[in-house]
Amino acid sequence: MGTNDLSFFEVIDPAFSQYVLFNAPVKRIAEGFDWVEGPVWFGDAGCLLFSDIPNDRILRWTDAGVTIFRQPSNYTNGNTRDRQGRLISCEHGTRRVTRTEWDGSITVIADTYLGKRLNSPNDVVVATDGAILFSDPHYGIMTDYEGFRAEQELPCAVYRVALEGKIEAVITDMACPNGLAFSPDESRLYVADTGRMFSNDPQEIRVFDIVAGRPVNGRHFHKISPGAADGVRVDSDGNVWSSAADGVHCIAPDGRLMGKVFVPEGVSNMCFGGRAKHRLFITATTGVYSVVLNRSGAQWP
Repeated sequence: MGTNDLSFFEVIDPAFSQYVLFNAPVKRIAEGFDWVEGPVWFGDAGCLLFSDIPNDRILRWTDAGVTIFRQPSNYTNGNTRDRQGRLISCEHGTRRVTRTEWDGSITVIADTYLGKRLNSPNDVVVATDGAILFSDPHYGIMTDYEGFRAEQELPCAVYRVALEGKIEAVITDMACPNGLAFSPDESRLYVADTGRMFSNDPQEIRVFDIVAGRPVNGRHFHKISPGAADGVRVDSDGNVWSSAADGVHCIAPDGRLMGKVFVPEGVSNMCFGGRAKHRLFITATTGVYSVVLNRSGAQWP
């Protein structure tokens, strides 16, 4: 796919037509990586940060090109911003969640629970009250990037870290919780489960109600096929945009698949960005892509 190729969409529900611009191409804006993940938009800096996990670096994309933001990065995977705009990162190599302060120093948000080391924090979101929720599957410690394959000390889970620092496991019945996203009003949390051990549904997205800041009443929302719901994001109308093997799938709040944006590589994650937050940045195996949509992302990353 060249940078000027016309994008390809599949309309499954007629409502999807109002969310895409059929004359807007899917563009490859960066390439040559090993496995990219964790995109996050910094509008105040006009840049996209994303992780190139096997190469142990976080990269910065602007219209001028790609530069290194941090290397080594402790094999960072997912990234987001907190309510003060600071970078929050999930580090596989150190098995921790960190915050990058404005002076560049690193603060550890979480690396243990009940005296045991986390597995390999994967994706992260920040609530309006400042609480941080992150997924902790075992993928990182199962991957021998630099010889840090390690023993799993905790079950895979989703954790919540309150503003004052208290950590608690809030979802414990998922085999490999992965991508996370709030609904626009934070009444729901969507969680991708990319490996349910006792189910024939390994690409499931589940949805939870948020009560007193914590996810409850988990239930099936949607099954991604082909591929896995590695990363999920939500637009301003509450639609869920999910990674898949053939691109990005758009799912209505009631769980209906509305349409697809085809990408020539398996997609790992995405985020909304650009001046109006209606540009979808997509990390897909060895490249980064973008497409302008007819809807903006939810208010916060």
